[in-house]
Amino acid sequence: MPDPFLIIVILLAVVAVVALGLSVRVIQQMQVGIVQRLGKFNREIGPGLHLIVPFIDRVAYTMDMREAVVPFPPQGVITEDNLMVGIDSVIYYQIVDPKRAAYEAQNYIQAIEQLTMTTLRNIIGGMDLEQTLTSREEINQKLRAVLDEATGKWGIKVNRVELRSIEPPATIRDAMEKGARAEREKRAQILLAEGQRQSQILSASGDRESSILRAQGERESQVLRAQADRQASMLRAEGEAQAITTVFHAIHAAEPDQALLSYQYLQMLPKLATGDANKVWIIPSELNDALKGLGGNLGEVAGKALAGVDPSKFEAPKKVDVFAEIEASKKAEEAKSQASVEQAIAEAQKLEAGKAARLSTGQPNPELTAQREVVDPVADLLPDAQPDPEPWRDEE
Repeated sequence: MPDPFLIIVILLAVVAVVALGLSVRVIQQMQVGIVQRLGKFNREIGPGLHLIVPFIDRVAYTMDMREAVVPFPPQGVITEDNLMVGIDSVIYYQIVDPKRAAYEAQNYIQAIEQLTMTTLRNIIGGMDLEQTLTSREEINQKLRAVLDEATGKWGIKVNRVELRSIEPPATIRDAMEKGARAEREKRAQILLAEGQRQSQILSASGDRESSILRAQGERESQVLRAQADRQASMLRAEGEAQAITTVFHAIHAAEPDQALLSYQYLQMLPKLATGDANKVWIIPSELNDALKGLGGNLGEVAGKALAGVDPSKFEAPKKVDVFAEIEASKKAEEAKSQASVEQAIAEAQKLEAGKAARLSTGQPNPELTAQREVVDPVADLLPDAQPDPEPWRDEE
């Protein structure tokens, strides 16, 4: 039979071990323990090792003081225009008073969820679908204000409320997608039309400038060709005039008579018969008289002609130097071109000086503004006044 004393000692040891296990409590970091004594709130204990009265005190609640995230499942909410939308929300909260969080609400997570659902229905019920989709930040602020006010007495602070998604009905989504697609296509067509318009404007401007430049080049080339033809015609006419003058002086200096004229008639007869189209040719009536007197009076006429020539009456025409005339004309044109270039440089320098003065004073030049208003854009494309093609006449 076992010793009763030993049994009592063993029982006391067991009770002591159990009491020691019940009296020692360890609270983790960022947690707070709620100690009840005989079912009534006694005190709060923080992180670390704590001793409580066994069988009388107990840690009823261990509250986590960190910020918690609670996602709520999608809730069906009706908008002002009678459309059902599904809203998926998430709440960030933190316990600031462990005693109130433990005793003021039986299940504060469920209470926050129900309060969030009713508040969302109240807020979304006053908005149409478009406002609901575009006013997410406004909805978050209103929901946070209502939840923070309601959960303040529970010892909980709602830091943030976020709407993760707002899902309209499938038919509304299809209509919205079609509208967005139509809007994108409209913008693309507008951009394409604007690009084509700019391209056509630039092409027309380029064609206009090229046509103007081409017309200016053709006009200048025609003017130059006309000047060249004019100078050539004048040179030919001058040569013919010099030749006629030379022949005229030679004939009058030689004092021709009837015998010479008869000889000239004979020289012209072969020329009258030349040509493929000459079928009939006429001999002048004076030819017989010229032939009659030619044979008998040839020697006498020749002697008289040679004896009667006075060399002092013959004056040789002045020699025409065509190359000198062309060179003089070229020099005159170059001098005029150089003067035009110098004038343009002077005007450009004057404009630059005026521009610098305007930039320093910040005021526009009224003279250039008035001149720019009345300037003719076609006048810049016309060539300058043509130089005198006969400068050598002044020299003579």
